[in-house]
Amino acid sequence: MGRNKKLQEIDLSLNSLVVFRKLLTHEVILPLRALLDTEAMDPMIQLRQYTEFISRLYARSTNLTEYIFRLICEDDNFYVRAVARGEQVDEMLEACVQNELAILQRLARIRPHELQKEVSYYGVLPEWKTSDLDFGAEYHARLREIGQYGYGQFAQYPMYVIRDERPVPVLHPDPVTLEDLFGYAQERQAVIDNTQALLRGKPAQNVLLYGDPGTGKSLTVKALVNSFFGQGLRLIQISKPQLPMLPEIMELIYDNPLKFILFTDDLTFSGEDDSFSVLKATLEGTVSAMPKNAVIYATGNRRDLGTSPDGCTPDPLSARFGLRVCFEKPDREAYLKFVQQLAVHAALDTDADTLMQKAELFAQQSGGYTQRAAKQLIEQLAAAE
Repeated sequence: MGRNKKLQEIDLSLNSLVVFRKLLTHEVILPLRALLDTEAMDPMIQLRQYTEFISRLYARSTNLTEYIFRLICEDDNFYVRAVARGEQVDEMLEACVQNELAILQRLARIRPHELQKEVSYYGVLPEWKTSDLDFGAEYHARLREIGQYGYGQFAQYPMYVIRDERPVPVLHPDPVTLEDLFGYAQERQAVIDNTQALLRGKPAQNVLLYGDPGTGKSLTVKALVNSFFGQGLRLIQISKPQLPMLPEIMELIYDNPLKFILFTDDLTFSGEDDSFSVLKATLEGTVSAMPKNAVIYATGNRRDLGTSPDGCTPDPLSARFGLRVCFEKPDREAYLKFVQQLAVHAALDTDADTLMQKAELFAQQSGGYTQRAAKQLIEQLAAAE
C-alpha cells in the first residue's frame, strides 16, 4: 500500500520548521511523526507507535488540536522573545511564523481514522478529539496580550521553586486566594496596592512582611499570586541557601513580559552569612540591575527581622525594603472573630457557643490566639462534619 499523500505532505512540511523547530522533539510529537511515515514499517512497530502516541497524549489531553496549540503558546523561541521586547519584527520572519502555524495546524487536525488506515491492525484502536482552532488568528491574539499570558516555562503555572538550580513549576500549589483571607485588611491592602503597581508597570517596592508566627504573612503572598495569575503575576520561591542564585534568576526573567514575585520565606540571618550579603547587595542594586518586572517579597518573625534591638527603627537589612508591613499577633477578641468568619465561610453546622468554647480550647492547645490556629480549628471541624 502506498503512503497517504496528505500524511506524506505533512511529514515533509514539518522538516521546514524554523521558529517552532523545538516542537519536533517533543515527546508527544515524536511518535506522531513516526506514524506519518508508515511505508515499509513493520505492523508491530506501527501499532506500538500508535499506542505510544495515544498514551503520551492522553496523559496531557484528549484533544490533539488544543494540546499542540498549547505547546505553540508555551514555546520559548527567538520570535516570541522579540515580540515580548516590543521589537519590530521583519516581514520575512512574520511570514515564516504564519506558514509554520499553518503547518502545525494541519498536523493538529489529523483525525484518528486517517492514521488508523495506515496501521495494519483490525482491532479497536483508541481515538482523540480535534478542534477547528485557527492557529494564526489565536496565536497572534495571544501575542497582543503577552504580558498576561507569557511564554515558555512560566506560561502555565502560577508558582515555581528552584530545583537543580533552575525554576520548576509547583504542580499543586496552595489554592488560597485573597477572598479566603480574613483580618489584617489594612496590612494586606498595602501589599495588594504594591503588587497592582507592579502589574501596571509602575514603580513597585520590595516588601518585608514581618511579625508573629501564624499571622498569615506567607498566605498573603500566595493568595496574591493566585488572585492575580490571570493578570500575568508569577512567584518564584527561593530558599535561604538559594539566595546566592538571585542574580542568575533575575537575569533569566529580565526580558520576560510577565511580572514576578521573588519570594523568600522565614528570613533569618547572621551578619557573616553569605546569603545575607547577596540579598543586601541585591536590594541595594549593587549586584545587578533589579528587573522592572520583579520585586522581592520576604517574610520574617519580629524577633529575627523587622526592627533593630531597640524595637523602634528598622534593622540594617529590613531598612532596605521599600515597604515594611507588620502582622501583629491578634488578641483574643480578634482571634474569635477570625474563627467566626472562617466558620461562616466554611458553612459549619456548629452553634456559636460551642464554636467559641472549642476555639478557646484550641488556642490554649496550639500555642495562642493566632490566625493559623483559627484556620486549623475550622479545617478540623469541617473534616469532622
